[in-house]
Amino acid sequence: MSSPESRQLSQSDPSPSPNSCSSFELIDMDVGSLYEPVSPHWFYCKMIDSKEIWIPFNSEDSQQLEEAYGSGKDCNGRVVPTDGGRYDVHLGERMRYAVYWDEVPSEVRRCTWFYKGDKDNKYVPYSESFSQVLEETYMLAVTLDEWKKKLESPNREIIILHNPKLMVHYQPIAGSDEWGSTPTEQGRPRTVKRGVENISVDIHCGEPLQIDHLVFVVHGIGPACDLRFRSIVQCVNDFRTVSLNLLQTHFKKAQENQQIGRVEFLPVNWHSPLHSTGVDVDLQRITLPSINRLRHFTNDTILDVFFYNSPTYCQTIVDTVASEMNRIYTLFLQRNPDFKGGVSIAGHSLGSLILFDILTNQKDSLGDIDSEKGSLHPVVDQGAALTLEADLKKLHLSEFFDVFEKEKVDKDALALCSDRDLQEMGIPLGPRKKILNHFRTRKKSVGINRPTTASVSELNIPKENDDYLDVGIGQVSVKYPRLNYKPEIFFAFGSPIGMFLTVRGLRRIDPNYKFPTCKGFFNIYHPFDPVAYRIEPMVVPEVEFEPMLIPHHKGRKRMHLELREGLTRMSMDLKNNLLGSLRMAWKSFTRAPYPALQPSETAEDTEAEPELSSEKSSDVNIEETPLAVKEEAPPINVGMLNGGQRIDYVLQEKPIESFNEYLFALQSHLCYWESEDTALLVLKEIYQTQGVFLDQPLQ
Repeated sequence: MSSPESRQLSQSDPSPSPNSCSSFELIDMDVGSLYEPVSPHWFYCKMIDSKEIWIPFNSEDSQQLEEAYGSGKDCNGRVVPTDGGRYDVHLGERMRYAVYWDEVPSEVRRCTWFYKGDKDNKYVPYSESFSQVLEETYMLAVTLDEWKKKLESPNREIIILHNPKLMVHYQPIAGSDEWGSTPTEQGRPRTVKRGVENISVDIHCGEPLQIDHLVFVVHGIGPACDLRFRSIVQCVNDFRTVSLNLLQTHFKKAQENQQIGRVEFLPVNWHSPLHSTGVDVDLQRITLPSINRLRHFTNDTILDVFFYNSPTYCQTIVDTVASEMNRIYTLFLQRNPDFKGGVSIAGHSLGSLILFDILTNQKDSLGDIDSEKGSLHPVVDQGAALTLEADLKKLHLSEFFDVFEKEKVDKDALALCSDRDLQEMGIPLGPRKKILNHFRTRKKSVGINRPTTASVSELNIPKENDDYLDVGIGQVSVKYPRLNYKPEIFFAFGSPIGMFLTVRGLRRIDPNYKFPTCKGFFNIYHPFDPVAYRIEPMVVPEVEFEPMLIPHHKGRKRMHLELREGLTRMSMDLKNNLLGSLRMAWKSFTRAPYPALQPSETAEDTEAEPELSSEKSSDVNIEETPLAVKEEAPPINVGMLNGGQRIDYVLQEKPIESFNEYLFALQSHLCYWESEDTALLVLKEIYQTQGVFLDQPLQ
């Protein structure tokens, strides 16, 4: 670098003149003997909206990468797990690879020098080699106190170090050398910064090393999971971030006592394997050319529902989901050999239905199918129903088995017997009522009368193979794979399970039914979600009751809901008080007159008595309704599907959403990934199984 060029550059650029820079130089005269090497920080590059965005590793990961980098010169074989073990960084390649799912590898860089980007305020790191050149030049300038240094990068970019506080970067322009233009004529200068502490970037702390629980998350239709058309991996990343923040705010005491670490959420993708079977090519041949974008959207998303009702692709979907969860679980245990926690599963939209069918068709550790599983399969229940002897034993009527055996009455024949038939067999009145009630309840649980002609699903199910179980009327048989673990809780977000079961012909779920291998089931939905349906009315159809309201994560109801309830309560109070006043006035007109010569005190007392009595009566009337409601709430039994607990949980809509339900319908179906209320309910239920509770119980 020649000094005349430096002098020419310093005179022509718009930077401060030597006189104006003298103050900076005087201030930094003492820096010469105080040079300190720059502190590096590791970044990785992600393509977001077709733009390269450099994202910093969290502080713990960056420190681990730096330690591995400084441990020796040969980094080719070094692999450092980052992001809670979900990504591996190959130091020699400077590449970052996803562990549990397929993702395009991203570049990794050890960053020390940065310049401001072109269209935004985000800083872009220089390459490692050029950053080293910049650092050496900076060290000489500080040590010798000689500034106005000009460097040219491999991309022909001009970097000028005026002083420690002023360093700029000029973009090259085509033809600049031919015309002899100077950096002043090459556009607006960009700011250059040394060290990550001098740029505006959020560097998060690392995640807790201890993993308490593992949750698999299965997506719904289509490759995109929110309104920003992001993948399931990105949406689960958001959900994981929300849960980590809630652990710090709502489980602070447990974290301080080192009772808990974190919950790991891992995505399960079944859309890509399904659409890699060649079905997209076949669909494209028959798709009309008009409204191309809409038809492409339909083929890529909505048709997933029809795929799941297809004999071929339904098998592909359930195999993909189960095999992916088994594969990820095995890999997770290999990478976390000290993991002792449980496993839960969560599904969004159609993904929850897939998980529901898989869980319904699991077997327990003894290899026996749950005794009540026939209640979810109205067409075929071979192998799931109890024998007649077992039924009678369950009813404490085993002594009548010999009577039925003598009359050659099996279970199906007994279900068709009337009260008179049982009476002719010599069955007493009490046992007759028990038997008839048992089979009547069983018929209701099955849901509908069996079709007179055999359905397709009946014809396709081999009776000798217990692995084949019917999904419902109109659904062909599918061989459901086994999971390598027993899920503790099943969370359904915006789930159409209730609708699909009803369409399949199931009117009611037996209250005694529960998943063979899963203890808990929570159906979580937004009140405006057009895809979500309730489950509890299928278990208790004769009782109307509201779903459980999910508390706000700040510990109270949203203000507009409290205001609405307050106004409703106020109007009811006004109504009751008005009726009480009218009743008191009517009684004053119709009651008998008081004696003429009555003491004043007694008169006052007697005048006060009807008021008190009327007030008491009005108070009783006012409190009768809420007390009755409160008394009716506890006896509601929603069955054993969630271990006797409530199943349906509804979120509180935001104030802006309450203005127009239809406007926010689609957004409501995709709101769960960033919902603190949803994440907090998931964390609360998971940690309750471990005896860990919230710092302040929500009301």
